[in-house]
Amino acid sequence: MAVTEESNLAKKVEEKTSETKFTDEELQSLRELQDGYSEKSAQFGQLKVQKLLVQQQLDQLDNAKAKLEVEYGEVQETERKLVADLNEKYGPGNLDPATGVFTPAPVETSETT
Repeated sequence: MAVTEESNLAKKVEEKTSETKFTDEELQSLRELQDGYSEKSAQFGQLKVQKLLVQQQLDQLDNAKAKLEVEYGEVQETERKLVADLNEKYGPGNLDPATGVFTPAPVETSETT
């Protein structure tokens, strides 16, 4: 009886120390899992690159906007100078840009009594 128990114990120790082979289905499941992680990692990388490209476009738009704001201010300044020059030359009045006709503003006269 002691010999049989020792034999059973030896078999159990041998079973625990021997290699175990996974089934083809288990190996396939592991490969699919690895492929899934690889695919998701690649997709995260693609998203990061797309986000970087979009950020670069936003930066370019911000730069273009800032440049246009400066240019708009320059146009406004040019307008102020032109109006001042025309007022100095022709006096106050209204200009119809479509026809180029300038109509002087009525001059206020003060009556003294």
